[in-house]
Amino acid sequence: MNDDDLLRYSRHIMLPEIDYAGQERLRAARVLIVGLGGLGSPVSMYLASAGVGTLVLADFDRVDLSNLQRQIAHDTAGIGQLKTESAAARLRAINPTVQIHTVNDRLTEENLRPWVESVDLVCDCSDNFTLRFALNAVSMAVGKPLVSGAAIRLEGQVSVFDPRDPQSPCYRCLYQEEGEEALRCSETGVLSPLVGMIGSLQAVEAIKVLAGFGRPLIGRLALFDVKNAEWRTLKFRRDPACPVCQARVEASA
Repeated sequence: MNDDDLLRYSRHIMLPEIDYAGQERLRAARVLIVGLGGLGSPVSMYLASAGVGTLVLADFDRVDLSNLQRQIAHDTAGIGQLKTESAAARLRAINPTVQIHTVNDRLTEENLRPWVESVDLVCDCSDNFTLRFALNAVSMAVGKPLVSGAAIRLEGQVSVFDPRDPQSPCYRCLYQEEGEEALRCSETGVLSPLVGMIGSLQAVEAIKVLAGFGRPLIGRLALFDVKNAEWRTLKFRRDPACPVCQARVEASA
């Protein structure tokens, strides 16, 4: 790091949990952020400002006026732009030293694998179960930690799934694929600061995993009820019948 970097990240370097070595690990890291909406906005902005070296931004949508109530990576002037382009411009303004790559295709289980393999960690900021299950399956198969967040109405949640930990459950252990389709804020509404809080916690968990400190939310689900200002943390274990985890065990045997 040069003198500008030392000044930019000085408040991180002062923390014994991060220090110079941890900041260097962040600078060497590559993160895939799937979804540049309400969650992806704070996740991407905080990871960029924290000095994560390379961010891969994935979203096929364009900025709409209705997004601006909560998607703080975008602004009125960006309406009609691809969200990846709008967010990339914001992130480069925050920290020009971060490398930004954009993926404007709709991600599916068929085309996800190369992108997940190319990074050190995945942040799931998407808004539908189909993509969430696909991200989980691919991340677990290729051994990349997955930080998952969700927010709807007045409630949000965050968890970490790390296939490098043999005891770590996966997203499929928590939710069944045959369950109901995820609710979307376009149908039910969401309080704008809530997505900022949940996205910020996702960024914290990503930094903990990448820099190697603290106790990530592995096997735990953090739930926030903004109406009553209450946090709860639920523990959960691997599902013995989970096909994704069974495939992990067979692959490592």
